[in-house]
Amino acid sequence: MKATIITIGDEILIGQIVDTNSVSIAKHLNSAGIVVREKISIGDDREQIQQCVGRALEQFEVTVITGGLGPTKDDITKKTLAEMFHSGMHYDQTVADHVERMLTARGIDFNELNRSQALVPDCCTVLFNAHGTAPGMWFERDGHVVVSLPGVPFEMEHLMQDEVMPRLKARFSLRQIVHRTMITAGLAESMLAKRIESWENALPPYLKLAYLPNPGAVRLRLSAYEVEGESVAREIDRQFEKLRQLIPHNVIGFETASMQELVHGILTERHLTLATAESCTGGTIASRFTALPGASAYFHCGVVSYSNEAKVDVLGVRTEDIARYGAVSEQVARQMAEGARRVGHADYAVATTGIAGPTGGSAEKPVGTVWIAVATPTGTRAVVKQCGTDRGQIIDRASAFAISLLRDALDGATTEQ
Repeated sequence: MKATIITIGDEILIGQIVDTNSVSIAKHLNSAGIVVREKISIGDDREQIQQCVGRALEQFEVTVITGGLGPTKDDITKKTLAEMFHSGMHYDQTVADHVERMLTARGIDFNELNRSQALVPDCCTVLFNAHGTAPGMWFERDGHVVVSLPGVPFEMEHLMQDEVMPRLKARFSLRQIVHRTMITAGLAESMLAKRIESWENALPPYLKLAYLPNPGAVRLRLSAYEVEGESVAREIDRQFEKLRQLIPHNVIGFETASMQELVHGILTERHLTLATAESCTGGTIASRFTALPGASAYFHCGVVSYSNEAKVDVLGVRTEDIARYGAVSEQVARQMAEGARRVGHADYAVATTGIAGPTGGSAEKPVGTVWIAVATPTGTRAVVKQCGTDRGQIIDRASAFAISLLRDALDGATTEQ
């Protein structure tokens, strides 16, 4: 069972709003075993709507449309669909009464424009919109279904959940789509692919592997389409267990697991404490930990030592080392981590100092150069990373690398113990 999603609105195409509707619709359809083959955004244009919907009727069993159902002249979806299905329009009294009640409660006149919301194509099934004034519409032609929903996200969401999905499940005999995602870290995408090549080549043909890289992590998603769900889910679990045995140190967890959650769990379980000292990352590392419930059990303090003076006065970095090696150097990163561990009375501390750009780089130390250090009860380790060229990307990647280095240090402690 295949579907397409069409979002309609000039405001999407000019970047005035972000299309979140198609994300939500795709999740609903996938969970029911309907494969979304494409998502298209088009403007409020009659010819374009007719072309897209006409093609969708030829290629897909299900088409879900959002947008263009308002009462103003630029909202033309309803009228265009009526023309496509060679249908007249009629006044739906139930919709009219609902719209009038909603508008009256909000102190808005029930005028001719608002009355037009109750005009619906004769050939459609009206989907009652309890949370707004524009009803949804369900059309059928030659075994194909076209659903038109309002573009307001929370109205669309309620209609998908309460009206559309129950009708699709009743209308079609649906099989399942199964997805599961493993989160890995410590190996770049190409290195990871090489390491697990034999495992990937041995996968059953009905399982599809996707590599989804993020800063500091690579997600591996196994998917099976239109299958018997329980048996396939068990096979995916078996395959991921084989993979875990192949790269045990690189597996963080599943689905939405993050490196900071893994470190959070280790610190909590072992009753260890943490401090941070950040320059170029500006508190990002600290915020990733303190966003997690229970972080107060281990997180002692975070220092944002953006200036050289703060590095010296708060963390005890030697002035002569900054002068000799520069603020972005191994020596300074080490002293920042050791200073944070000392000032924060913590078992572990992580520090970053780098050039986030867009200016400040040199041939020796280009923009994106970041020194990261972790101070532990047994010593300090420092590494240098190239974290990109965009400021936001550099901060994100440096933070991810720093937390990963902290995890390595904690794993090292486990090995030594």
